[in-house]
Amino acid sequence: MIPIWTPEAYPRTPRITAFAESTGRSFAGYDALWRWSVDDLAGFWSAVASYFDLGLDGAPVLDDTPMPGTRWFPGTSLNYAEHALRHDGTAVISVSEDGNVTETSWDELRAQVGALAEWLRGQGVVAGDRVVGYLPNTEHAVVAFLAAASIGAIWSACAQDYGAEGAAARLGQLEPVVLFAADGYRWNGRAHDRRAQVAELVEALPGLRAVVRVPVLGLDFEDDRPAVTWQEALSRPHPPRCEPVPFETPLWVLFSSGTTGTPKGIVHGHGGVVLDHHRLLGLHLDLGPGDRFLWHTTTNWMMWNMVVSGLLVGATIVLYDGSPVHPAPRRLWELAAEHRVNVLGVSPGYLSACADLGGLALPELRVLGCTGAPLAAAPYHWVREHVGPHVHVASTTGGTDVVSGFAGGAPTTPVWPGEISAPLLGVALDAFDAHGRSVVDEVGELVVTKPMPSMPLHFWNDPDGVRYREAYFGVYPGVWRHGDWVTRTSRGSLVVSGRSDSTLNRHGVRLGSADVYAVVDALPGISDSLVIGAELDGAYWLPLFVVMADGHRLTDAVRNAIRDAVRTKASPRHVPDDVIEVPALPRTRTGKKLEVPVKRLIQGAALDQVAGVEAVDDIEALRYFTRFAGGPARG
Repeated sequence: MIPIWTPEAYPRTPRITAFAESTGRSFAGYDALWRWSVDDLAGFWSAVASYFDLGLDGAPVLDDTPMPGTRWFPGTSLNYAEHALRHDGTAVISVSEDGNVTETSWDELRAQVGALAEWLRGQGVVAGDRVVGYLPNTEHAVVAFLAAASIGAIWSACAQDYGAEGAAARLGQLEPVVLFAADGYRWNGRAHDRRAQVAELVEALPGLRAVVRVPVLGLDFEDDRPAVTWQEALSRPHPPRCEPVPFETPLWVLFSSGTTGTPKGIVHGHGGVVLDHHRLLGLHLDLGPGDRFLWHTTTNWMMWNMVVSGLLVGATIVLYDGSPVHPAPRRLWELAAEHRVNVLGVSPGYLSACADLGGLALPELRVLGCTGAPLAAAPYHWVREHVGPHVHVASTTGGTDVVSGFAGGAPTTPVWPGEISAPLLGVALDAFDAHGRSVVDEVGELVVTKPMPSMPLHFWNDPDGVRYREAYFGVYPGVWRHGDWVTRTSRGSLVVSGRSDSTLNRHGVRLGSADVYAVVDALPGISDSLVIGAELDGAYWLPLFVVMADGHRLTDAVRNAIRDAVRTKASPRHVPDDVIEVPALPRTRTGKKLEVPVKRLIQGAALDQVAGVEAVDDIEALRYFTRFAGGPARG
């Protein structure tokens, strides 16, 4: 296959080239640089810390404890916020869906973070306390996070398209002491008033010492609950004080829902994130001072954390609070052009929505990032034709689990349509078959065989680490198994085929099926339900299958009631594409829903390849799903 893009088209000498030269070594190309980065982890990560001036020179890089207990830069201290606040110029551009634009300089950002951190200290917040946000993607969330991080408090956020119940299922686990909550958010041409949801959330978080009301829509909170306004919390000027904390101090908790139980909280540390995000943003996306960075996201998704980390490398981050396709799919491209964005990030679904667009003029754009789901070949050609042959398409795969990437692109790697260019530097990525053997040019499990600094410190409320080890190290002992089907090609690129587990993935945001079941199974007339997300030839289908109780029928009115309940009590992203009645649902002998086998049947696998008769309580119930092979046109 001939590459659709080669490094000669890149418009400048990239930072990854300067980094390679800074090591004092000679590399024949990207593959040689990657090979050194995984063969000599200590040398590579030490070089990253030195190149980006992270203040870790001379410190031991990692101990010899195997995953998942590896310790990075033991004995060192730093603070994420200090590195994010050390630059000058324009720090944040915040754009709302109604067109309002707010620009914040680094001087203003430092002043706001300093004042808010001092207010937090006045509420008794200390290192290790949890500070949370129920916020849209505006500058307020960035300031609140950095203020908490500067103290050493732990941050977590939930977007407001989640109802109070869904937000509490996440944030409530952390027993937070301060909540930042907006009056609402804008989406698809509407202002969504969330004051009632905020009131419910406050009631569900009994340990709160303070609530800060954030004015996004400009609505008054008409209740008598004790709270302060955003303006009041920032009213006392104070220079920022970023307290050095040990390298492995928790920075934030991200939630990645599985198929059962409550959402699991994944804890990442200050040092691992600072180190990893400098590598990913500074070297792979080629971001630095003077550049502008926009990735469409919500505060729920790990890409919000990645966007904020643009501040670490001195880039101006552009936040957009709104739908990417309102009033038309051209909206994100217009924003990128207006704000002279150099690196733009979108989802495969967004690129599909843009297939009929033409006439895009983005001379400043160098890199188009894409993640959240596998990117088919057609959008690569569309970008070349309509966005420009100079634009490097950096399809990336990673996860909330490491709040980073495993494979992606770099300005020094070729791009092949439908493929991810290469493993990222420092990531010992491989594909394993069922026996733990490395495979090339055939589908295997995506694994990482050596530690990464951004691997989780631990799961929240998992004191003995059992859930953490089972989640990633239970299949191949001592090796991280991520849960993606991937093919390593003989030319070094990768093709991701989708999730090998049953995690849902809507518009690039990973969701838990348990969130849907909590709503649907409580509705009258529903006896049982199963939801899956299937990647089908570049498209994504999220059907909900229901078993109706005796005497009930699945009418259009019932379908609408199900969708409305899921939208209200979970989030709009959880709303299924189709609601389909089935006679029964298959389960394991121990009662677990067979989500992964059903997903694989819908993707075209044969029945005998997805489950053994002895493992299923009702093989005919599983066989029924073969009629949906290929997607929504079947059945």
